[in-house]
Amino acid sequence: MSRPSSTDATQWRGTTILAVRKGDTVVVAGDGQVSFGPTVMKGNAKKVRRLADGQVIAGFAGSTADAFALFERLEAKLEQYPSQLARACVELAKDWRTDRYLRKLDAMLIVADTTATFVLTGAGDVLEPEHGVVAVGSGGNYASSAARALLDYEPDPEIITRKAMAIAAEVCIYTNENLTIETLTAK
Repeated sequence: MSRPSSTDATQWRGTTILAVRKGDTVVVAGDGQVSFGPTVMKGNAKKVRRLADGQVIAGFAGSTADAFALFERLEAKLEQYPSQLARACVELAKDWRTDRYLRKLDAMLIVADTTATFVLTGAGDVLEPEHGVVAVGSGGNYASSAARALLDYEPDPEIITRKAMAIAAEVCIYTNENLTIETLTAK
């Protein structure tokens, strides 16, 4: 039986990205943990960032280098289609699915502006969450479930996000409590 190589993407783990939309506010949070097998390689990675002059928030789960390549492509699509997040996401997803180089990129993105939130995948998916909550990554199901449970009882989406990420960090060994949080509010 052969051992996986150090470049085997299945050995790299660790990311929980959560987006919560409530009222006129969207909050996107990402934990800071990057793990390689049973080892925490980094605890303070920044997996959430602002794009399009601060008008869009994007977070990634998956390969860091691949995610940064996708961020650059998304930024270019946002410049090409200003104030049209859905169009920029669809165009990126089409490129991601059909381009020979991009097809190999191993990441998922959550992208949000003041009006919409989307999940983008290399399979060409551009999905908008039904309940205003979406998460990806190793702790994504835990964070999403916790946020949905809190949605009806807590008015502040940032508090929901922080509590849900704390729950994910308690349950998922590939998620930590070192958060990067970005918020957008419609004016």
